[in-house]
Amino acid sequence: MSKWEKNVRKVVPYTPGEQPKIKNIIKLNTNENPYPPAPGVLDALKKIDIDSLKLYPDPSAQNLVDALAEFYGLRSNQVFVGVGSDDVLAMLFLTFFNSEKPILFPDITYSFYDVWADMLRIPYEVQPLDENLHMKKEDYYKENGGVIFPNPNAPTGVLQELSDIEDIVKHNQDVIVIIDEAYIDFGGKSALSLIEKYDNVVIVQTFSKSRSMAGMRIGYAMANEKLIKYLNDVKYSFNSYTMNTTAIALGVPAVKDREYFEKTVRKVITTRERVKKELKELGFVFEDSMSNFLFVTHKELSMEKLFMDLRKEGIIVRHFDKPERIREYLRITIGTDEQMDTLIGFLKQYL
Repeated sequence: MSKWEKNVRKVVPYTPGEQPKIKNIIKLNTNENPYPPAPGVLDALKKIDIDSLKLYPDPSAQNLVDALAEFYGLRSNQVFVGVGSDDVLAMLFLTFFNSEKPILFPDITYSFYDVWADMLRIPYEVQPLDENLHMKKEDYYKENGGVIFPNPNAPTGVLQELSDIEDIVKHNQDVIVIIDEAYIDFGGKSALSLIEKYDNVVIVQTFSKSRSMAGMRIGYAMANEKLIKYLNDVKYSFNSYTMNTTAIALGVPAVKDREYFEKTVRKVITTRERVKKELKELGFVFEDSMSNFLFVTHKELSMEKLFMDLRKEGIIVRHFDKPERIREYLRITIGTDEQMDTLIGFLKQYL
């Protein structure tokens, strides 16, 4: 080992979902929305002045911040935007998780959390989900340096009731509690109301799922003005221009078209509920998902083998090797009705 290597920050990186280069596949592995963005997004793209790209973007992304504030009934100084919710969450870790006490999050959850904690030298303790893959709120009553969890959880899709979330917040009013709501639009009630009742709550959402803009990388946080100011102070100390001109311009019409947003979400939910019934008839087992994916297993099948056999048929889903207790599960994104019909047809023949 070279002498300089002892000063290198070494981490085990996050493994993103595969983006296959194979043509004509049914891609159900990374929870993207199968429908296009709102029509106004294309109109905005056509109107972008190419000459504007030689200039730096608005560092405050004010137009996008204002649109989000209006949509959620907030003040603009209660909204923070970043390059996807991953960027926003990383800024939150950097800003608020600086205690010597460990932060808490579930043992089966978004696998970026422990990566950020390791990279930023933040101590953490994972709290095991129960046998039905549900959080146990009592596990979060103990002393800690902060709390974070997704709702609905990923990769399980399980929704925690708002009353349970508030109970966790009540037991942790001396630290920051981050609720990662990447999938909340597909079921359940947002915890957004808690930011007015508690000064330590941050809600994080994204354009990548319900707004069909994963390729544009837009995420946002909502909290009280003081927390957003602290977050912006760190952001401007790290990178003043996180949001590019195109993302800001296209994000605004995506937020403003509430009718299209709600219509698209309803389509995904309708397909999800239909597919739940069909998979249960085929013997698949899963907890009730309130997200745009299902986390399934089957007593008579190897999930790793099924994953590979689906791939041979051009159907790409997600299989996790770790942790051990979810090795016999597949995460299946909800696609269009046609895509899901193809999946169900294959599974019927396969069984």
